[in-house]
Amino acid sequence: MDNDHTAPLTSRPPETILPEPPQAAQQALERARLLSGDARRQALVEVVADHPTLLDGWADLAEVGRDRVESYAYARVGYHRGLDALRGAGWRGSGYVRWSQPANRGFLRSLDALRTAAAQIGETGEAERCEVFLRQLDPEYRGERQ
Repeated sequence: MDNDHTAPLTSRPPETILPEPPQAAQQALERARLLSGDARRQALVEVVADHPTLLDGWADLAEVGRDRVESYAYARVGYHRGLDALRGAGWRGSGYVRWSQPANRGFLRSLDALRTAAAQIGETGEAERCEVFLRQLDPEYRGERQ
């Protein structure tokens, strides 16, 4: 019997790493982050309008939302765009998406922002689901200031 075609066995869940964002998008985001107040928020809006798949941009917008509902909306868009990106990268609904991979951070930040914003608007069930999901994706996740 030829064993060259056997699949290796693993006890670890698969890990998904998102593709790096385009360099131009990342550079535009870095420039926007240098601003403050309304100028920063407006610059982030422009970056995300030009690069709507930039997950870090959505997470940044959730941080600078003018109120908790606006922050919730930005976080939710970032979360759903992130799920689309994960599926495109081969994720099938389970396995790790670790913070240690810089390209994954925009999604994890969006999910964490959704957790926070959901709690702020009284969506405790959603906030709890986001918390569980974060721990499933990366059991060592401690937030963006790790």
